[in-house]
Amino acid sequence: MAKWLDGGGLMAERIRQHDWSSTPLGPLEAWPAALKTTVALCLASRFPQAVLWGDELITLYNDAFAPILGNKPLALGHPFSEVWQEAWSDIGAMADRALAGEAVYIEDFPLIINRNGGPERAYFTFCYSPIRGEDGSVLGMLDTVTETTTSVVNSQRLNFLDNLGREVANATDPERIMAITTRMLVEHLQLSSCAYAVMDADQDGFNICGDAVAPGSPRLIGQYRLADFGRLAVSRLQAGEPLVINDNLNELAIDEAATFQAIGITATICMPLIKDGRLTALMAIHDNVPRVWTGYELRLISEVTERCWSHIQRVQAHAEVREAMAALEALNATLEHRVEERTTQLLHTEAILRQTQKLEAIGQLTGGVAHDFNNLLTIIRSSLHFLQRPNLDEARRERYLKTMADTVDRGAKLTGQLLAFARRQALSPQVFEAGPRLQAMADMLDTATGARIQVQLELPETPCHIRADLSQLETAVINLMLNGRDAMAGEGILRLRLQADQLMPGLRGQPGQDGPFAAISVMDSGVGIAAALLDRIFDPFFTTKAPGEGTGLGLSQVFGFAKQSGGDVEVTSVEGQGTTFTLYLPQEAPPTDLADATVSPSQPEISGGRRRILVVEDNPDLGTFTAQILEDHGYQISWAKSAEDALAQLAGEAGDFDAVFSDVVMPGMGGLALARELRHQRPQLPVILTSGYSDAIAEGGHQGFPFLAKPYSAEQVCQMLGKVLGT
Repeated sequence: MAKWLDGGGLMAERIRQHDWSSTPLGPLEAWPAALKTTVALCLASRFPQAVLWGDELITLYNDAFAPILGNKPLALGHPFSEVWQEAWSDIGAMADRALAGEAVYIEDFPLIINRNGGPERAYFTFCYSPIRGEDGSVLGMLDTVTETTTSVVNSQRLNFLDNLGREVANATDPERIMAITTRMLVEHLQLSSCAYAVMDADQDGFNICGDAVAPGSPRLIGQYRLADFGRLAVSRLQAGEPLVINDNLNELAIDEAATFQAIGITATICMPLIKDGRLTALMAIHDNVPRVWTGYELRLISEVTERCWSHIQRVQAHAEVREAMAALEALNATLEHRVEERTTQLLHTEAILRQTQKLEAIGQLTGGVAHDFNNLLTIIRSSLHFLQRPNLDEARRERYLKTMADTVDRGAKLTGQLLAFARRQALSPQVFEAGPRLQAMADMLDTATGARIQVQLELPETPCHIRADLSQLETAVINLMLNGRDAMAGEGILRLRLQADQLMPGLRGQPGQDGPFAAISVMDSGVGIAAALLDRIFDPFFTTKAPGEGTGLGLSQVFGFAKQSGGDVEVTSVEGQGTTFTLYLPQEAPPTDLADATVSPSQPEISGGRRRILVVEDNPDLGTFTAQILEDHGYQISWAKSAEDALAQLAGEAGDFDAVFSDVVMPGMGGLALARELRHQRPQLPVILTSGYSDAIAEGGHQGFPFLAKPYSAEQVCQMLGKVLGT
């Protein structure tokens, strides 16, 4: 029955079940072909549409049109003039024009309509199109419509708040601020009156002032007591809830609303403002015409109340500032001077904002760092406890020592990932061909990921050289590929692709760059990432994995490494279809010397050979420890507790040292400044720098000096010394 309704959604079934014999359209089977065709097209459309047929404009509509009706009674089969009777005076003439053969189109048309329990203002963009028969006669009209209430109201709100901000920006008197605010609210919401009430310190008495009055409305200026409003009203206001009294008194009982009527209010909303746990002010909005307050109006009044009070407090708190401004104006300050002052103020505000953001980030990091490091310290403490037991056999002793060493390595990796995210790690960038490196990583992961995951590598036809820290690149790519493996639950295709000569798109509000950049993409066919999580995936310690399956620092390392290397990382994902991470790194021309500088040299002999080393370290414990491990390996050690002390020892009679091993961050002259000074004074003297954190090194590189990151082992220190001394 009525096959032409098939596929028409819920409304098609309602049309089938509707009793049409009592309507001008008659039984469903007898409908004319033009009506059936038009209704079928309407039902198949996902755009809100209604077919209005015949002189009475009998209403038929599709599923997308239903939300526009809200909670109105079912409109199906009723004349369009009855469905929208409250707005017919506004739209009836346009419907007549459509029935006369004219296509009528209008944007953001305002209407007061009854839906969702009462009248409300809504905005629509619609087109009334005539429906013609074969002979050209008009048989009805097609209403194609979309509701634009949200966009229009948001635009109105922003314009209003922007205008209000400009109006009160230069106001320095609280009563002036209140007068401007209440006047503009009356104009914007078309109210009868609006006033501002400031509470006394005892939270009982208050003054209503700053009144903005429409012609013919009562003034609300005077002194009143909070107790006059009734217990229920007082409890609502003190709880921060808006209090609304309409002509029908459905918000409060008659005796509780009498006070409002006594001061001339017939329909009022009181919007309270709570500061420091107490009622400090309220905005009294009055309207002679009974109305149902819309959510937009309530939110706007609340926001305006907050902004007005905040501006008043700022004005009162900076009254010395205002006097200074008046003095500057009296001195006829130049425009240039005022611009500089404004710029300084903005920079100060920006600095405060940055500091606030840093504190928030530190707060988020603290929990994750404390959790992970407490775990590591627990392992170390437990191992130390076991090592102190008497009669501990050698096998267990070796196991506990190895456990402690492995735990220290994990702690160093954790701090390295945090520094990578903060872009404060000490990188050692070099130029190398990316293809062979990615090939090695793909081969390794193809073996490690299991038989059910296939790793595919795509390389450009010509060599592509990049400038980056090779070890950090390997860590970043491996992190991305392991994440892709986990997202595919151990089965699927994992693609690693290198593209040369790419532009870097604008990401996270930053402008794009022409490059050239090398783009390294890792693509999986896994579950994808929810859109709501994309802004958080690079946050340290954020992870969607189960507890114990990931630290949440892998993507943080990728992000920090990319940004510190002069690039960025892009992520695109569709839930259920997979994720693509693309790492952009600066591309370089092939070096003239094609020898691979990344080949590790043979390990030097770890032996001091009685070489004299000057250790520069301001931390006594670490200085003592470093000196001890070097002496144990045969070096002669002198210890300087500052860079200034080091320069004095080098200039003395015993200043003939073979190398200097110096911390970077120290009081007074830092290690990097010391190294530069020694490069000038004694260019043949090797200087090795070490640090756990250094802005100077992270931002400016090692500046040609060998660098050893903390925490370091005895073997690492000796290997570095052997390398620079050629032993």
